[in-house]
Amino acid sequence: MKCDFCDQKATVFLTQLVEGQMKKVCLCDPCAKERGVTDPTGFSLADVLLGGVAAPNSPESSGHPPLATPGGGRKCPACGFSLDDLRRVRRFGCSECYTAFSEEVSQLIRGLHHGASHVGKVPAGLVALHIRHQRLDALRSRLEEAISSESYEQAASIRDEIRNLTAATEPAQPATPIVP
Repeated sequence: MKCDFCDQKATVFLTQLVEGQMKKVCLCDPCAKERGVTDPTGFSLADVLLGGVAAPNSPESSGHPPLATPGGGRKCPACGFSLDDLRRVRRFGCSECYTAFSEEVSQLIRGLHHGASHVGKVPAGLVALHIRHQRLDALRSRLEEAISSESYEQAASIRDEIRNLTAATEPAQPATPIVP
């Protein structure tokens, strides 16, 4: 295979999800070094694909918006990692960096996602509905066991519980209008 940026033989092959699509890049050694692929602190395939031939560690080369600048020369009190280091490397120095640069990080997250908090992957009512269906299945199997063991009183109470549970899950039927 040939390098995507020149005609030399490709020796570095990269695959990454960028904007929801799988992107593949084939690079020769000189192009990989030029674009920072061999530098583990500053490489992003999105930078190569979206940023073209800009310097690999510059904020302009990344597909990400640059972090806000109000922090100036602020540093993390635990590890000494600076805001400029965070902009350049796009990784934290330690767990305390999250707190030290929380304002800038929240701005970045809001820019990348639809807000700054994770709300989960399951719709709100779906969990309750799933639990209700599991409960109904368990009651139906208990009902079958009660009937097979000829425990009719227990079966009647289970049947009533099933009716109450299904009545709560079914949407109410609209009342039929009374025509004079």
